[in-house]
Amino acid sequence: MKASKKLVNKYLPKIIGLRLNSLFLVQPDKAVFKAYKLFSSPRKGKVKPEQENFLNKAKTTAIEHDSEKLQTYHWKGEGKTVILVHGWDSNTHRWKDLVEVLQKENFNIIAFDGPAHGYSEGKLLNVLLYSKCLDRMLKLYRPEFIIGHSVGAMTIVYNQYLKQSPFAEKLILLGAPSEMSAIMKDYKRILRLSDKFMTALEAYFVDKFDYSFDDFSIAKFAKNVEKEVLIFHDKFDRVAPVEAAKAIHKNLKHSTLKITEGAGHSLNKDDIHQEILDFLKR
Repeated sequence: MKASKKLVNKYLPKIIGLRLNSLFLVQPDKAVFKAYKLFSSPRKGKVKPEQENFLNKAKTTAIEHDSEKLQTYHWKGEGKTVILVHGWDSNTHRWKDLVEVLQKENFNIIAFDGPAHGYSEGKLLNVLLYSKCLDRMLKLYRPEFIIGHSVGAMTIVYNQYLKQSPFAEKLILLGAPSEMSAIMKDYKRILRLSDKFMTALEAYFVDKFDYSFDDFSIAKFAKNVEKEVLIFHDKFDRVAPVEAAKAIHKNLKHSTLKITEGAGHSLNKDDIHQEILDFLKR
């Protein structure tokens, strides 16, 4: 069973890419739209049975956003407010260990499931969409601290690039990718899409979002961020290269970069949680 699953995972992207390339020859617009939807569609992230107990204790009102409901969570505390922004193919449960650390210090903790993740509605997610969701949460809860992982960390920087939150004092970025151009290069490689296909896909992004792949750079956006930022990134991160963190750190005005070894992309370790706590309390 495991062997057959490995074979499917190995060859499925090639089959999908072959179909997209073939469709592109006869219906280029349709092929490009399908490639965009595939890129923005998470494969995982819905709540698993073993995650329900922790999440259901904190579930609160689902907030309406663009005709879709975003599930929110609240662990009440008398201290300052923290908002947690999870990454791709994930949900609020990924914050369980950190939430327990913050609860002991009486922080007021807010989290939400991104569109198409956890208990939230929707089918697509990308940084631009996620940023609008985050902006809604920032206006609603006015947090002093914002913590994000992976795509959630990208979203924080992009959101603050667009408009600095007047309430946020500090940001924490965990395992943040930086360059859309690098992400799309991987996308092309995995699906074996043609050069002409990628040129058309980039034109679609420019038309839809007003950004080319090179333009959409978290490191570039970081130049506009005025907040104090703590960055964690693992030296051997296989999802987002450590060079991304170094580039973001270089362009931020007030940041500290902590490079770990062996914490992986998740960075879900006790010593990291303690450093986060120390940073927030400082």
